[in-house]
Amino acid sequence: MDQAKHKDNRIWRVRPEWPFLLFLVFVVAAYLGLLLLMVGANVLTISWDEAGEILKDPDIQHSIKLTFVTCTVTAILSVLVSVPVAYLLSRYQFRGRALIDTLLDIPILLPPLIVGLSLLILFNRVSPSDCCWMLAGGFLLAAIFGGKGLVRNVTGGLVVLFGVGAMILSVSERSLEDVVSGVGLPMTFHPLGVVLAQFPVAAAFAVRTMRTTFDQISPRYEEVAMTLGCNRGQAFTRVVLPLAGKGMVAAGTMAWARALGEFGPILIFAGATRGRTEVLATSVFLEINIGNLPGAAALSLLMILLAVTTLLVVRFFVGRGGAA
Repeated sequence: MDQAKHKDNRIWRVRPEWPFLLFLVFVVAAYLGLLLLMVGANVLTISWDEAGEILKDPDIQHSIKLTFVTCTVTAILSVLVSVPVAYLLSRYQFRGRALIDTLLDIPILLPPLIVGLSLLILFNRVSPSDCCWMLAGGFLLAAIFGGKGLVRNVTGGLVVLFGVGAMILSVSERSLEDVVSGVGLPMTFHPLGVVLAQFPVAAAFAVRTMRTTFDQISPRYEEVAMTLGCNRGQAFTRVVLPLAGKGMVAAGTMAWARALGEFGPILIFAGATRGRTEVLATSVFLEINIGNLPGAAALSLLMILLAVTTLLVVRFFVGRGGAA
């Protein structure tokens, strides 16, 4: 009798979960179904003969090579920047920290075209003197509202440095693009501009990933290392960085995948010149413009395969501990 009553109670507790479980399954199936249909649409659109021809095109092959090179350079730069930035935000409390944290998300929230347009204006309409004045003004505000001690001393020194630099450079009316081109590093409508167009958004994703990584590493490890004779920098390089290895791989992967899909900033700032600044994302755009839908679908499928393969490979190595 007691067993039958216990069984009835268990059935009563379990059965009400089925409607909610079916709802969850429906939502997941609907979303995954949409993704599969999108990929399948590209597959059905491809004419394999035309796909083979487009992949043999020298301009497309150059686009593929430039995509790999620029995405890799962008990912490396993003990790190099995101590690110190994320560590600072994770370990230190200071006035203005929330504002800095918010500003770092701006590239993610802005429409991609705005990022490209801002870079185009910066390099072609703004002089180095104007850049120094703007930086001096920014650091002046940081010195006023950013707290006391070392922070105020450093920001105050930067105000003086950029202020002097602005006065020295004020004799020249050249744009920033003229200056960087003069030293052999042209940006606008050049391959280096592709990296710069990819970098802001990719680095923002990398910072978020590294911030989560450092938040999950207990500060106690560093405190123990410092009690054993390490300074803060040695504790960071010898203790924290090895523990953050998987996070750095994840951050680099996120940056690489995000750079792969970047389109708007590249089109505005670097252009889509065949054989020069064309990457896979702009190749799809150019193929659509000339009415070659199968070719565009083939390139789209290639980008999907690259993105999925990158994520699977990194998850495999991270899961085996290879990134630690």
